[in-house]
Amino acid sequence: MTAAPRGDRIRRALDHLRNDTTEEFDSVVPFGPEQYRDPGIAQRERDLVFGRVPSIVAHATELPKPGDFLTLQMPRNKVIVVRQKDGSVKSFVNLCRHRGALLEEQEKGRCRLFSCGYHRWSYDTDGSLRAITRDNTFGEIDRAQFGLIELPTEERHGLIWMVDDAGAEIDVASWLGPEVDDILAGYRLQDLLAVRSEGFDEPANWKLMQDAFTDNYHIQYAHPNTAGKHVHTNVQVVEDFGRHARMLSPRKKIDRWLEEDPGDRDLGRYVIDGHFLLPNSTLLRQPDDHFELLTFRPHPTDPGRCRMEMRLLVPSLEVSGMTKEKWEEVWEKNWKILLAVLHQEDFPLLRAAQTGLVSANAGGMVLGRNEVVNQIFHRELRKLLA
Repeated sequence: MTAAPRGDRIRRALDHLRNDTTEEFDSVVPFGPEQYRDPGIAQRERDLVFGRVPSIVAHATELPKPGDFLTLQMPRNKVIVVRQKDGSVKSFVNLCRHRGALLEEQEKGRCRLFSCGYHRWSYDTDGSLRAITRDNTFGEIDRAQFGLIELPTEERHGLIWMVDDAGAEIDVASWLGPEVDDILAGYRLQDLLAVRSEGFDEPANWKLMQDAFTDNYHIQYAHPNTAGKHVHTNVQVVEDFGRHARMLSPRKKIDRWLEEDPGDRDLGRYVIDGHFLLPNSTLLRQPDDHFELLTFRPHPTDPGRCRMEMRLLVPSLEVSGMTKEKWEEVWEKNWKILLAVLHQEDFPLLRAAQTGLVSANAGGMVLGRNEVVNQIFHRELRKLLA
């Protein structure tokens, strides 16, 4: 489908509010608890989803200079992501090719080379084997065959994307499709700064987490004292782009325009634009044009665990026009609000859900027609696993 102008989507949201309606999927869809606990399904997701398609691992400003690196646990590999001398980004399996020792243990840092703590073999940041200690006694090997194993990585729209399989290829623009690629290009995320980022290892399946952060149906009930005070529940305008979706949620401040025609006024400050990016990311555009990026990755072995990462992407101090003190105060306040919602509301609910889903007689469950983005997520996941 063609991406609709923001004004049209906002007016559609107003119509839903006036009529007590929301977007609806074709049908109610049943599913089972095995989706969140079955080791076989989890293995297929790691291989057929994360091992084949691009997923977001960082914002470009987390690796601002050559030699800057971060490490992460992907579903299939332990990984080092590092900025190259030419400004590009590469990713490697975090493993010395000599005897398999973990090469880099820090979460992030800067280096000129990677050096193994076991026998001190070293590698350039481009992955090439630089030195074999006491090589006069080690014996002859083809050093070109023993560089670090590279994983397909691409930087696009200020985001760093990876496919978690050394034998795969990556083409982010093709994966996004023209509509979503254009939407992300328009946001110029590369001009923003990842002012805060943090990861959390949670005892819940990654899909349970992803579902919660595309769902507009739970806001009033799970967040009565936070988001529920500000955002309408069960009112969403959704664009289905196949693999991905954009969803607009109206804030309650828009209610003044329910009885009065807004005309050509820009009502952007009264809505939140959400974006579901298959397989595992939600990007939220807030009314002041800062963004929250949420990603959810499966644990490498346990279906009942996942890694959730959150990033706050904001205009730089220079662009903002604020004083340094005000700029720091605003984003620290935003960050604390996000953390409070996660740790006091979302995480406890989802942890508890996972404990229930392992019940021997957990019954069949169902996605409603009003849960459109969740329906899109599970529909597209089924295609990838087919």
